[in-house]
Amino acid sequence: MLKTDGTSHPGEACVNLELGPLKPEPAPLLLGLALLFLLMWALGRRLLPRIERVQSERWEATEGRAERAEALLAEAEATREARLLELAEARHEAARIREEYAERGAAAMVAARAEGIRARDELLTTGRARIAADRAEAARVLRQDVGELAVALAGRVIGEPVHAVAARRRTVERFFEAN
Repeated sequence: MLKTDGTSHPGEACVNLELGPLKPEPAPLLLGLALLFLLMWALGRRLLPRIERVQSERWEATEGRAERAEALLAEAEATREARLLELAEARHEAARIREEYAERGAAAMVAARAEGIRARDELLTTGRARIAADRAEAARVLRQDVGELAVALAGRVIGEPVHAVAARRRTVERFFEAN
């Protein structure tokens, strides 16, 4: 029990609560508390979410953009690294393909050179055989023509035809056989 006169009884807790000129009446105090809680509820229900929304929009507009920019920058760097790795792999593959085709080209050149040498040798052999056959034919025709011209010249020099005598004696053929 509270006493305001300042005296205390043994066994009783003594709290001297002197409010002085402020002696609140319970009804307006309760009404004030109720209105205070109602005001706090209204602030918590309506005003504080708006304040938080505005603060989050401000944060999003300033720091959020910076964080997104950093995230985008990190993603761009990762993409760049991936593309550089792909480019290096593509360059390596291109070098391997170039080397492979250079080897194929060298092998093809060696094969073409061998084929060309074989064709050249074949052509030279065929050409030499043809020249030898043409030379033999030309020599045979030339001997025949020289023999006929010699017999005709001898007939003019003597004044009589000597064809029959030359054919019987085979004079021209013996001459060419001796040489």
